[in-house]
Amino acid sequence: MQRQSETAKGSGFLIAGAVFGFLGVASGAFAAHALRGSLTSEAMDWLATASQYWLVHAAVLVALAALLSGPQRQVGRLLLFSGWGMVAGGLAFSGSLAVLAIGGPHFLVWVTPLGGSLLLLSWLSLAGAGLMRLRN
Repeated sequence: MQRQSETAKGSGFLIAGAVFGFLGVASGAFAAHALRGSLTSEAMDWLATASQYWLVHAAVLVALAALLSGPQRQVGRLLLFSGWGMVAGGLAFSGSLAVLAIGGPHFLVWVTPLGGSLLLLSWLSLAGAGLMRLRN
C-alpha cells in the first residue's frame, strides 16, 4: 500500500513538472514573439522571470518524481521520447539561437521554432507519462 501512495505522489510531481516546463517554454516563446513591443520592459522582465522560475521548478519536480517512484514499463517509451526530445529540441532551439546571435547563417531561423516545438512536445509527453503512472 505504501508503494502505491509513493507512486501517486511521484506522478503528481511528474505532471506538475511537465506542466511547469511547458509553461516556461511557451511563455518565453510568447514573450519573444507575440508580446515584443507591446509590453513595458518591466513587464517583459517579469514574464522572463516567471518563465525562468517555471523551468527551474519543473526540473526540481521531475527530479522529485524520480526519487519517489521508479519508471514503469508502460511509460518507458513516453519517458524516452520526452528525454531525447528535450535533448534534440534543446540543441535545435538553444543551439540555433546561439549560432544566430554570433552571426550564423540566417536559415537557422527556421530551426529555432522546430526545436521549440519539440521541447513543448517533450514536456507534454512527460505529462502523459505521469498520467499513465497515475492510472497504474
